[in-house]
Amino acid sequence: MPDSHKVKVALVGNPNAGKSSLFNYLTGLNQKIGNFPGVTVDKRVGKAHLPNGQAIEVLDLPGTYSIYPRSMDEQVVVDTLLNENAADYPDVVIVIVDASNLKRNLLLFTEVHDLGIPVILALNMMDVASQKGLDINATALSRVLEVPVVSINARTGAGLDRLKNALTIPLGPVTPPLYDVLALAPEAIEETKEQLELDHNYKAYQYLINSPTLPSLNGDGESIAKHIIQKHDLEVRVIQAHETLERYSMIDGILAKVLSRKPTQQQRQFSNKLDRVLTHKVWGYLIFFLVLFLMFQSIFAWAEPMMDFIDLTFSALSDFVGSVLPDGILNRLITEGILPGIGGIVVFIPQIAFLFAFIAILEESGYMARAVFLMDKIMRKFGLNGKSVVPLISGVACAIPAVMATRNIDNWKDRIVTIMVTPLMSCSARLPVYTILIALVVPSTSVLGFFSLQGVALMGMYLLGFIAALLSAYVMKLIMKMKERSFFLMELPIYRMPRWKNVGITIVEKVKTFVFEAGKVILAISIVLWVLASYGPGDALTKAEETVQKESAHLNLSEEEMDDRVASYKLEHSYAGYLGKVTEPVIAPLGYDWKIGIALITSFAAREVFVGTIATIYSVGSAGEDNTTIRQRLEKEKNPKTGGPMFTTAVAFSLLVFYAFAMQCMSTIAIVYRETKGWKWPAIQLFYMSALAYLSALAVYNLLS
Repeated sequence: MPDSHKVKVALVGNPNAGKSSLFNYLTGLNQKIGNFPGVTVDKRVGKAHLPNGQAIEVLDLPGTYSIYPRSMDEQVVVDTLLNENAADYPDVVIVIVDASNLKRNLLLFTEVHDLGIPVILALNMMDVASQKGLDINATALSRVLEVPVVSINARTGAGLDRLKNALTIPLGPVTPPLYDVLALAPEAIEETKEQLELDHNYKAYQYLINSPTLPSLNGDGESIAKHIIQKHDLEVRVIQAHETLERYSMIDGILAKVLSRKPTQQQRQFSNKLDRVLTHKVWGYLIFFLVLFLMFQSIFAWAEPMMDFIDLTFSALSDFVGSVLPDGILNRLITEGILPGIGGIVVFIPQIAFLFAFIAILEESGYMARAVFLMDKIMRKFGLNGKSVVPLISGVACAIPAVMATRNIDNWKDRIVTIMVTPLMSCSARLPVYTILIALVVPSTSVLGFFSLQGVALMGMYLLGFIAALLSAYVMKLIMKMKERSFFLMELPIYRMPRWKNVGITIVEKVKTFVFEAGKVILAISIVLWVLASYGPGDALTKAEETVQKESAHLNLSEEEMDDRVASYKLEHSYAGYLGKVTEPVIAPLGYDWKIGIALITSFAAREVFVGTIATIYSVGSAGEDNTTIRQRLEKEKNPKTGGPMFTTAVAFSLLVFYAFAMQCMSTIAIVYRETKGWKWPAIQLFYMSALAYLSALAVYNLLS
């Protein structure tokens, strides 16, 4: 193992082989997420230390069944392993395999092995293999393959010390290959090696087979590969199929030497017993519905005490800072702009943590795959690809990775439709908006003595987004007249106890993303809003008190009422007030005023900005001495036309529906642009979602008024 540079270790494996668990165990929280160069596929890189103190860089590559890519995720794996000049080209590859399904997993291992990169085989899920009556002799397997073979348990961390020790031992390039492809096309491979200056049969073969999709093969290289294919009349798919069959035959021979089976046990596996209930055509849907119900109940019921604590803490902090700092611009900037903005971000951490804890537990336990299986039957009735279920469910967390997840859909039209409807799923950015508006108008009473009415309303908002996504897909299916059909294949993993470290890491990652990615946007906009709300054209603000006193001389107002009128006058004549009034004619039919208009405008950057904006606007708009929370301030807000509450049931539900359907996320628009390679689809998406949001909010307001 060279010490002169940081060793790069790539993790490669089939989907659900335990690769991500191994990555989390090796790197802990010392990891970061980015994109692979040139594509928007997630790139997870982390740091770890070996027993000898050496630091290594661990790269988590997307799951794949072979190095013949069928999706953008799989393409990344091939590009990384074939391009020695790439920044991510690994010094060592750890191929992690599911020991309970060794034959299928070893296909990928033999392909990676034959590329000549130093490789270690990690046997995961040995306990599951044992339960299936399989006995794998790891020592014999290492001897046959001539590579280190380490048994691990990626869920518990067992065997990771042995794996790290294996990385400290110098590994040379792998030779000879387990399967020599030269016999498949000897003349073409030799000519490719000569023309492209390669010295490796399998790499030359890969350049021939994968030449149309390899970015590392420049224009000349691709032309050379095409010329050689035509010259030798090669049918690449036939050759590839032949290679795969030969490899499986070879793997059978290897397994015969290292694998033995105990007498077959007729006892049905635990997972199969559970699946009879959890994937049942009636009970399965009922249980799935109850799981979702429990999740949304917890978001309200369990998170509320922590949210109240954070809310009160920021109120006390604002009081303290206001009393310590001398009165002036800095005092007001911090207590009316910065602290309300930060508070509007931090207060939602408990709810976001609960949401992602549930999602992580469902994934870790293996239930999420069953949910996808169940929902696939519904998806097909609306013309969506079975693989659309994964992006749609991911959309509950965030539309950006969800849109990226559509790359697994082979059918182009199915993929476009999925991209177009995925942002309708209620993402975590909508959660702060939902919770504050629901808490405002839905009483926290119990239903049937157990369920919270607010939780029921929240679940209704998520179902509304899901139904809207299905109906929109159905309409698009009719418009686009899709005729192509594709198929959904998914392996159901066995049920397992969630690995709590993975759950914890997921929660921390998602909360960090919300606080530091969305939070900085919210904070920046909060400060800008404070400036816009604190200053205005002319001398209207400096003469506000004098003007209001003249106008209110006959009203006999109390000191507190007069202060509120002055604050309201100042906000109305500030830059923010003028900005909001520009939008008022458009949003007035929805029951909104110019203050809500300001929040709507800023929310087009990101939905969660709504809360920070509201916090800033109403903190400025009311000059009461008490530090009431956002919710309480909204409850006190009066409609100047009616004299009644501004946030009536009609206005709040109209806003909820608007935020459920509106395309208010610049990052999502940007990712749709990248995925569709143009502005046509993002523009259509922005237009139809905005129109849907406006018309739906208008209908709701008029129905409830």
